[in-house]
Amino acid sequence: MALYITSLNSGSNGNCYYVGNQHDAVLVDVGISCREVEKRMLRLGLNIRKVRAIFVSHEHSDHIRGIAVLSKKYQLPVYITPATHRYCGLQLEAHLVRPLQGYEAVHIGELAVIAFPKFHDAAEPHSFVVSCKEINIGVFTDIGAPCDHLIQHFKKCHAAFLEANYDEQMLAQGRYPYHLKKRISGGHGHLSNRQALELFKTHKPLFMSHLLLSHLSKDNNCPDLARNLFNAHAGGTQIIVASRYEETPVYQISDQEPRSIELSSVTDDGLQQQFSLF
Repeated sequence: MALYITSLNSGSNGNCYYVGNQHDAVLVDVGISCREVEKRMLRLGLNIRKVRAIFVSHEHSDHIRGIAVLSKKYQLPVYITPATHRYCGLQLEAHLVRPLQGYEAVHIGELAVIAFPKFHDAAEPHSFVVSCKEINIGVFTDIGAPCDHLIQHFKKCHAAFLEANYDEQMLAQGRYPYHLKKRISGGHGHLSNRQALELFKTHKPLFMSHLLLSHLSKDNNCPDLARNLFNAHAGGTQIIVASRYEETPVYQISDQEPRSIELSSVTDDGLQQQFSLF
């Protein structure tokens, strides 16, 4: 059984991560519009009707902006902690709200989703590991510091979305006001390239096939800089920078040789056809 992953968008303008198998899928955060989710999944050949649930990491707008519309349109349950629900301001249909508790597995078909707490300046922030059989995918963004929870889960991942938000020198010399620089780097904001790289170098399992660098700052980071830093220590892990402007390819994660896959084709008349797999 393989898992398929993609970042539909990653950055302060919106975050949305897809993890699924042949039958079921989940979204972690929906910080882009319902229409953009639909368009991007269609371009990738992913069937949105196989999305079974949305999991919410925290209440900041770049993670929740599209949840209410998408949930209502497709009647998707939203797994959210009580405090996050209280502070998020989302108008969710009551029957679609599901309470989320750290370290309690939520089963979606053959998928199991476990949330665990993290350091971030939000009410009740959580990261996630999505598993199927023996394959584990981590969604680790918006983290102020790499705590023991993160380290222990990172060690088990075959692939991960890992925040590499800022270059420390670029942030220090950049145009942001002092209070914002302190918020970003102060232990409850975001992971720097250096912090993320240290986590990767020290705790990467030998079987990790893909690492998607996520939530890069537009002003305080550079995709090429981050990619080159990690590629120097990648070993057999494929390094991908998740874009703040478009979706990544879909990556197949399994015990076999890592690869990206093309899930859609275009016929002569320009109509997109979807493979039966999705």
